[in-house]
Amino acid sequence: MSRIGKLPIAIPAGVTFTVTPDNVVTVKGSKGQLVKAMTKDINITVENDSVVVTRNNDEKKSRSLHGLTRALINNMVVGVTEGYSKTLELIGVGYRAQLQGKKLVMNLGFSHPVEIEAVEGVTFETPAATKVVIKGIDKELVGNVAADIRSWRKPEPYKGKGIKYDNEVIRRKEGKTGKK
Repeated sequence: MSRIGKLPIAIPAGVTFTVTPDNVVTVKGSKGQLVKAMTKDINITVENDSVVVTRNNDEKKSRSLHGLTRALINNMVVGVTEGYSKTLELIGVGYRAQLQGKKLVMNLGFSHPVEIEAVEGVTFETPAATKVVIKGIDKELVGNVAADIRSWRKPEPYKGKGIKYDNEVIRRKEGKTGKK
């Protein structure tokens, strides 16, 4: 039995949870609404202010999707109540970010500034010139936008220049040594 899949998901006050017969899950909360279609191999039921995820059979596909489905539903519930955020740090001389309306404009050492439009469901904040905070209710979308921004300048191992997550540790390499 899946250790994660068998855990019930508590539905907090103020959150409405509905499941259609074809396993389309809708979660509404104070921050917004999320809708996701789940696989038909998994049963999703609501019992006593909690969601229980069970599988129809013990086939390999059903077993692998059991914990995943439970985790996705839990992420939806957390997203509509608390939301998700990722913080990126810009490290390098002249690397900075600023907001222009809903657009994020970054100077990353290119001959032109990099402009990124905010996707629907995601907002940008710049608490400092070298920090960017990405916020939203969909964990997957927030992570994808953060990864797209990071891909403009991944941190390099010699000086550590680039865009990194706030909790990311960059393994540094030693530079070249002179001739002996």
